[in-house]
Amino acid sequence: MNEMQVEKMNNELPIWDLSEIYESIKDPRIRKDIDEIKYKVDYFQKKWKGKINNLCSSDFLLCINKYQEINEAIYKIATHSSLTFATNMQDPEISKYNSSTSDEITEILSTLVFVTLELSKVEDNTIKNWLKDKDAKKWEPYLKILRKRNPYLLDPLVEEILIEKSATSRSAWIRLFDETSAALRFPFKKKLLTEAEILSLLSDSDAETRKIAGKSLSEILKNNKRIFGMILNVISRDRFIEDNKRGFKKIISSRNLDNDVEDEVVDKLVNTVDKAMPELTHRYYKWKANQFGKTKLNWWDRNAPLPQSSVKLIQWSEARDIILDSFSSFHPEISNLAKLFFKNNWIDASLRNGKASGAFAHPSVPSLHPYILVNYQGKIRDVMTLAHELGHGVHQILAGKNGLLMAETPLTLAETASVFGEMLVFRKLLDESKVEQKKQLLSSKIEDMLNTVARQIGFHQFEVKFHEARIKSELTPDEISDIWMETQSHAVGPHINLSEDYRFLWGYIPHFVHTPFYVYAYAFGDSLVNALWYAYQQSDKEIFSKNYIEMLSSGGTKSHKDLLKPFSLSAYDSSFWEKGISMITGLMDELEELEN
Repeated sequence: MNEMQVEKMNNELPIWDLSEIYESIKDPRIRKDIDEIKYKVDYFQKKWKGKINNLCSSDFLLCINKYQEINEAIYKIATHSSLTFATNMQDPEISKYNSSTSDEITEILSTLVFVTLELSKVEDNTIKNWLKDKDAKKWEPYLKILRKRNPYLLDPLVEEILIEKSATSRSAWIRLFDETSAALRFPFKKKLLTEAEILSLLSDSDAETRKIAGKSLSEILKNNKRIFGMILNVISRDRFIEDNKRGFKKIISSRNLDNDVEDEVVDKLVNTVDKAMPELTHRYYKWKANQFGKTKLNWWDRNAPLPQSSVKLIQWSEARDIILDSFSSFHPEISNLAKLFFKNNWIDASLRNGKASGAFAHPSVPSLHPYILVNYQGKIRDVMTLAHELGHGVHQILAGKNGLLMAETPLTLAETASVFGEMLVFRKLLDESKVEQKKQLLSSKIEDMLNTVARQIGFHQFEVKFHEARIKSELTPDEISDIWMETQSHAVGPHINLSEDYRFLWGYIPHFVHTPFYVYAYAFGDSLVNALWYAYQQSDKEIFSKNYIEMLSSGGTKSHKDLLKPFSLSAYDSSFWEKGISMITGLMDELEELEN
């Protein structure tokens, strides 16, 4: 593919239209809606604050339904603010709008914190009486999750202060990271590229292009190591102070509680993947280095296409058809929901200066619909990324039926539909490919799975060591880099050369800043899907797809234990995680057999 082809395709890609929420950041309805919310919150607070413990079931329903309604209105405004910012992080007016809106929303939410605090403290007998009402019964999962946090709650006034100060503490540092990252430009030949563009070149077919891109990425991150190091240090200390006051014993325990997963389950996942590194990344990168006639690959060649690979530009319409056909082969409902994103322009796919790099699916609110952001450049990985985010989008639509407060799936299960969607697309492409194409597809899929499982566990191990060290004192950028190199060397193995150029690449990973300890959820989700896929192959397809859709539709109403039960799977068993590993090694076996 050449630059003109990519540019032509980019000009034809969809850009979402947020005018269905508000016409623009100047829309007078924004101010009107915020003022109306503040009025409703003031009335709500006067009516219910300090009284929740003594409510009858009918009053409880009035209170909780109104609380959900108010939150829906709040998050609709937040959706417009954050998505507008995501598509243009460099415009100072948009940045100001996003920041000021966030400040007002944070202030509103702080006055509502009494609801969850009081619900957490309601006596057991009162809860039992509420749940005798069939309409109140549906709120049982929400109450159960809230009450799990009970031992870690602080005084109500402190909780309010923490929420209000978040805009000038953690959220402010996240904003600094986002705006700094969006403004970075990476020299490449005679051009200055965005982060998304320079990262894309690391999977280019030309070796010299990859090398220049890798060194450029490294140099700019090195030049900004002080600011990224400061951000990480502050985020970590902020988190430790709060978690310590709440009584969490392990630095990861609060994230696990948010994810509704036990510490021991996460430990089992991490230990299983860690022990399997030699048969995962170490084995695969040895094979890949051999394909290039080397014993070691440079780190910027880790995602390089195989030698003699044909690079085909996959047009947007073709990617759409591939994904929808793959989803339809599993169940028509999944495909029909994904089709809505294309039909209604809920996807922003073009590359633009100032736009957030990477990809995400924003759930928005149940009364609206999710939005998807990708940076599509026509590669197979871009098709897989689009399938991944559409999986999220379908999941979010199905889960939205539970209402805003019970729609959100714990992070450990949030990747289920996305990774499963990728697998459906991969298998369709593989089945329709010739031998040489199969080799490319298998290699690409294995790399994606290793990036999702092994690499993310390597990231997790970096976070654990960094946050533990940060408890004692602030770390210099070089000390952070030492931890990074130690943990990543084990994660990729001896056949990838992590030179000095790699030392500061921790600086571009957004999850370390946005959501500390998020990354293991990718490995959890991928391994869970691998186990599900194994079950899918062994079961009645119609029954499985029915159970699968029910699982996605559950949103945040069930734990991983209950969601996996219909599939006879359990995350408490070591064999569960080993199935995830064997799925990857099985693909490696397929790849090696093609050469015999």
